[in-house]
Amino acid sequence: MKRIFIFGIGVLIMACSKKSPKPPEAAVLSFPLENSECTTGISLNATTSQVEFRWLEARHADTYELRVTNILTGISVTNAPTAALSARLPLLKGVPYQWRVTARNAETQESAVSEDWYFYNAGVQTTYAPFPAEILEPSSGTSVVRDLNNQITLSWFGADVDSDIQSFEVYLDTVPDPQLLVASPSVFITSVQADVAIDTVYYWRVVTIDREGNTSDSGTYSFRVIR
Repeated sequence: MKRIFIFGIGVLIMACSKKSPKPPEAAVLSFPLENSECTTGISLNATTSQVEFRWLEARHADTYELRVTNILTGISVTNAPTAALSARLPLLKGVPYQWRVTARNAETQESAVSEDWYFYNAGVQTTYAPFPAEILEPSSGTSVVRDLNNQITLSWFGADVDSDIQSFEVYLDTVPDPQLLVASPSVFITSVQADVAIDTVYYWRVVTIDREGNTSDSGTYSFRVIR
């Protein structure tokens, strides 16, 4: 009995000492650069070029999945999972894209997603529409509290390859397709105060306008005012 007891303790110690697999960390994107024009693609024909994407090694990751989305159509393409730190995809010229990398580890179900970066795949045009504004606050699906003036802050970030953003249009409403213009700040202002009611869901979006008249839409985000 004593030997069996000792053996059982040994098995228990070994089981407890076995380390759980660590989830992967997010990869850091490297190229194409954020909010840039990618001019290094290899031309395949009049409308398409092959673009190489690169990222840095992520800790505890053994494979990476690249996802690239055409901002104009919303259509995404994804490469097969790879252990390499780069991948190539054919993309339309003169089109804005969003890209991200998902890091995975075969020993765990968890994954880690990188930041989203935007770029234009170079084409023949000499002027580009701004990138869609990045919504900062409130982020979609969150709950917010009004300040003493019964207002909340709406903030965003805008970028443009041409660096010629002129102004923004901020739309806020209680319907999923907000058309009520609540502010038209200049390029130097990227946050506004808005009046809101408690226990109400709001939808908002930001349209970015450059000096050439080109525009982009952030897409619609929602938040709930809880008090």
